[in-house]
Amino acid sequence: MNSPSDVETGAYIAAAGKAAWDVPDLPANTPLREIKTVGIIGAGTMGGGIAMNFATAGFDVRIVETTQEALDRGLAVVRGNYQRSADKGRFPQDEVETRMARFDGRLALADLAECDLVIEAVFENMDLKRKIFTELDRVMKSGAILATNTSALNIDEIASMTKRPEDVIGLHFFSPANVMKLLEIVRAKHTADDVVATCMSLAGDINKIATLVGVCPGFVGNRILFARQIQANKLVYQGVMPWDVDAALNSFGFKMGPFQMSDLAGLDIGWSKGAKTDNPIRDALCELDRRGQKTKAGFYDYDDARRPIPSDVTAGIIRDITGAQPSKMNADEIVEICIYPMINEAVKILEENKAQRPSDIDVVWLNGYGWPADKGGPMFYGDRVGPAAVLARMETLGAEDAAFSPAQALRTLAETGGKFVDIDTGGLKV
Repeated sequence: MNSPSDVETGAYIAAAGKAAWDVPDLPANTPLREIKTVGIIGAGTMGGGIAMNFATAGFDVRIVETTQEALDRGLAVVRGNYQRSADKGRFPQDEVETRMARFDGRLALADLAECDLVIEAVFENMDLKRKIFTELDRVMKSGAILATNTSALNIDEIASMTKRPEDVIGLHFFSPANVMKLLEIVRAKHTADDVVATCMSLAGDINKIATLVGVCPGFVGNRILFARQIQANKLVYQGVMPWDVDAALNSFGFKMGPFQMSDLAGLDIGWSKGAKTDNPIRDALCELDRRGQKTKAGFYDYDDARRPIPSDVTAGIIRDITGAQPSKMNADEIVEICIYPMINEAVKILEENKAQRPSDIDVVWLNGYGWPADKGGPMFYGDRVGPAAVLARMETLGAEDAAFSPAQALRTLAETGGKFVDIDTGGLKV
């Protein structure tokens, strides 16, 4: 394994971060749309967090909820976040009121009509998003940018609900949106150049790290995450315990492994009582009200300090559902099975022209998903272990599941001795 020095890795990360702002096919003189007032649909965790970015940067924010109770609750959370920051000395106490004064809470989408940019931040439900964009098309002023915060859904389909698809773009913030630095800007099929240019510029104004990506299920970050999660779940069905999978990923450098992350997010996302999903282990845990950290039990048990403790209950559920006897697997093998498919999926994203360049994929994973900085990102790390090693593992995984067949460009790299970070398939195409 070729191990680059910390200096080399740091230089690569710095160059990757700088390159992500460059959009080669966007004329340098593209005019920007003026953004003064930002509308946010939804005052929950996501909507409130997104709104804070703009209020903090000095923008007037109009935020809409369906009930006064939900609106009051959302704004109270925002105030609490600002107050805690002031109490820690991050800004003067009177700044709390200054920022809160930029918020204007409303209960109707029509009240957003004069906003320059509106960001939809409701549940991941296509029917709901289609309905909202149909209404936005009707009420929003001409020239307004219509953005969705969807993390995986088809933005071309969302845009098709409007008569102005050129004004529609994806702005995928990461939770908690007021803290996480990454912003995936999703260029849809008809998104206008000036909308792209405005949103890239705006990302800098609100202190985000932006990457421009294309429309595909999960875009860049979540699409790669899904590949890892599928393999982690497969390991559990083979008898490897969730905490052993997490421990291997922790030793690799992730602060949270797949199952720790699931418990933090909440196992009941996309689940309802009595539901039978494609994840019966998760369903069984939720039926027992083991829904993650918030219920002090999920894949793990949690003590009062929220420390995760391997659970006999979970082990029993896994045994009952999978029929597999608990088995131990070498941590290095677990890492290969979870990490190499991420590299392979990244190559497929490049082959499909859904990312601008390999280093953008590394920027996404370093800033949105906690990829360990000393390993530079999936593409950089792929060069560290070498295409041949990745190909060998993917040949095995692909034989078990065609969805994990090796990317053609991976085969080519292994044959030619090329580098992942040098892959050039022509950039982002919509």
